[in-house]
Amino acid sequence: MSGINRKERLKCVRRLVVKVGTRVLSSENNLPDVRWIETLAGQIAQLRCRGIEVVVVSSGAIGAGMGQLSMSRRPRSIPQLQAAAAVGQNQLMHSYQVAFGRHNLTIAQILLTADDLKNRQRYLNVRNTLLTLWHYGVIPVLNENDSVATDEITVGDNDNLSAQVANLIDAHLLIILSDTDGFFSADPRKAPQARLINTITEITPELEKLAGQTATEVATGGMRTKLEAAKILTASGQMMLIANGRKHSLVSILNGKEVGTLFLPQAERMASRKRWIAFSHPPKGVLVVDDGAVQAIAEKGKSLLPSGVIKLKGEFENGEVVNIQNLKGQDIARGLVNYRDKELKKILGKKSSEIEKILGYCYYEEVVHRDNLVVL
Repeated sequence: MSGINRKERLKCVRRLVVKVGTRVLSSENNLPDVRWIETLAGQIAQLRCRGIEVVVVSSGAIGAGMGQLSMSRRPRSIPQLQAAAAVGQNQLMHSYQVAFGRHNLTIAQILLTADDLKNRQRYLNVRNTLLTLWHYGVIPVLNENDSVATDEITVGDNDNLSAQVANLIDAHLLIILSDTDGFFSADPRKAPQARLINTITEITPELEKLAGQTATEVATGGMRTKLEAAKILTASGQMMLIANGRKHSLVSILNGKEVGTLFLPQAERMASRKRWIAFSHPPKGVLVVDDGAVQAIAEKGKSLLPSGVIKLKGEFENGEVVNIQNLKGQDIARGLVNYRDKELKKILGKKSSEIEKILGYCYYEEVVHRDNLVVL
């Protein structure tokens, strides 16, 4: 897209998340590429001298474990994957420690699971830990805790985690260092005429169709998971960039070099708590609302009342996240519900003044309060 001055866009970056893909940091035998990691550490040291705070989200633990255990193919079973991660994590972190130590920088390892980010208190604890590490001049290196995780290992690599971390610390930019040059108009492995898309201002259904699956035995992500990460960040008012980590440096990227694909914000910057509600955990259920409720929520900034709810799907407890859909099945909002599904079924379409009479109690007059609701 023309008219975008990338240098101007990126000069404001003061808080950065760098996600490193398995194929970028691994050598041919799947072990950590020590020379490349040392190069990365040097680039981050330069950014630190500019006053830029950096978090590294690193894949590669399972790959490193595969190398040490002489596995030629990625294991299929969860116990084997966890074992590979347990073996590889130590070597991976040692490589980072040595590399950053050459620049007199200390690193800290933080292992996360999806549950750590779903729980509000643990979410804030992680944030406070990261801010404190920066205070002491430490570079946090994060990874999913693959040695104990289950769903995370089978779903994808650290693309989603890096987006969650960028949201967590209110980063200005997420850079995903991959073994691809960016997002293409077609699969470059199959279509030689495919062109690199320099800037994306809107993630359309057509773009989502272009995102394919990974084609390697070591990496588990792919352009699909990267696009999902971009959707989270751009909807939160943040930026994301995909670039080839083997070809380009972080320094040149932040200097405005026209490489990779830059995803621009699609909304105003969202408050931290709103980001947590919207993106830190999958919804437990769906509330289908009428047109009047849609207008009240999306246009007037109102809470969702029981009178506007037509039906619900799924099972959920009070305080859990639910999607709010219009009559066409389109997601219009997401929020923390005040009533469990069994209670809500009894008060669908009723006035708030009738809740106590029907249930025998009234926790809240709203099904989802405006303060706990995010318009998508």
